Amino acid sequence: MEFKDKIKKELDNPKLWAVITFKTPYGPGETMDKLATTLEELGWTVTFKANWWTADIPYGLIRIDITQDEKEKIVLGRWILGRKCELLGIENMDLEKGKSEFYRLVDGITSTLIYDPIIRTMRGQY
Repeated sequence: MEFKDKIKKELDNPKLWAVITFKTPYGPGETMDKLATTLEELGWTVTFKANWWTADIPYGLIRIDITQDEKEKIVLGRWILGRKCELLGIENMDLEKGKSEFYRLVDGITSTLIYDPIIRTMRGQY
C-alpha cells in the first residue's frame, strides 16, 4: 500500500489497537490481502485475519492480528471504495477503546446478520 511508511511509524505505538482508515480501489478480499502483505513486509507475522463488508454499501472492515518478537498488535482496517489507495487516518487505541470500536464497526456492517451463529461465535471470542 502506498502509505506503508505511515503505518510502520504507527505500529511502534505501545497501544494494542491500530485503526487505519483508508480508501481502496480493490475489492474486499484483495484489500485484506494487500494490507496483510504490507504488514508482513514491515516485519510482522499475521496470526489471524478476517474481513467484513456489505454488498449494498462499498465499505468494510478488516481485522488483522500481528506479532513481532514479543509485541502484539491488532490492526483494524476501515476501508471505503475509492479510485485509488488513500490514507485518511490512523489512530492507536488501548485495549478497551479498541475492543469497543471493533464491536461497533462489526455491528454496523453485520446488523442484519447478528443472529448468524458464526458471527455470534466470533464476537464471543473477542
